Amino acid sequence: MPSPLPRPDTASDRRRLLGDFVRAHRESLTPESAAGRRRTPGLRREELAARAGISSTWCTWIEQGRDVQVSAHALGRLANALALTRAERAYLFELAGRHDPEAPAPADIADAPASLQAAVAAVTHPAYGLDRLWNACCWNPAAEHLFVGWLTEDCQRNLLRFVFVEPAARKLVRNWKDRARRLLAEFRADYSRGFNDPRLREMVDSLRRDSAIFDTEWNAQSVLGREGGLRHFTHPQDGVLSYRQHSYSPADRPDTKFVLLVPAT
Repeated sequence: MPSPLPRPDTASDRRRLLGDFVRAHRESLTPESAAGRRRTPGLRREELAARAGISSTWCTWIEQGRDVQVSAHALGRLANALALTRAERAYLFELAGRHDPEAPAPADIADAPASLQAAVAAVTHPAYGLDRLWNACCWNPAAEHLFVGWLTEDCQRNLLRFVFVEPAARKLVRNWKDRARRLLAEFRADYSRGFNDPRLREMVDSLRRDSAIFDTEWNAQSVLGREGGLRHFTHPQDGVLSYRQHSYSPADRPDTKFVLLVPAT
C-alpha cells in the first residue's frame, strides 16, 4: 500500500513565498557603493538590514522561510528599505499575515469609482453600485424606475435602511421578511471586514434602534456570502416583476459592489 502524500503546510508555503519575495527584491536593488568585487547581485543581507534598521540574522531567517515573529513596524521598515510599491507592500504584509499600520485610508465612501459608474451606465437593465456601507453610490434610470421609495425619493440611500425601515420596501419586495433576513446575513459578512470603520458601527446601532426585526436578526448572528438568484417585486406601475441578480466587486475598489438585475424568463 503506497504511503499517503504529505499534507500541504500552508503556513510554511507562505513563509517560503515571503522569503523568495524579499530575496528577489533585495537582489534587484542597486548598492550605494559598488566598489570592490561582489559575489551576489543587488544588496547584501547586511546592507538591507542596515537600511531597514533590523538585524542581518533576521533578514537571513525570513529569506530562509523560518518561522519568525515579524512585527508590523519591522515589516514597514523592511518595505521602505526594499523601495516597494504600494501593491508590493500590500503583498508583503499579506504574506506575513500582518496589518500595515501605514495602509492608505479607504477612499471617501461618497465617491463611486469610475469603473463602477461606467459599468452601471453601460447596461440598460436595472443596475446600481453600493459602497462599503451599502449606500447606493450610483444607479441607472432602470434601477431608479424599479426601486420605488429607495432611488426615487429624497431619502437616505442606504439599502439596509430602505429594506428594514421604509414601508415602501415591504410593498415592493416580495417575500419581504425572508429577503430582509438574507440581506442582513450577507451584510454581516462585509461587516467583519470593515469593523474598524466607526461609521459602519454607527449605522448598525442606528438600525438596531429603528427596526426591531433588524435587531432580532442581528442578534441571530447569521452570515451568508452575497449571491445572485431570483428576485421578485410588486411594482406599483408594472405589477409583478422577476429578475435574476448578479453581484460583482470592481478590482480597483473591492469595497464596492456592482449589482445587476436581468429580467428572468
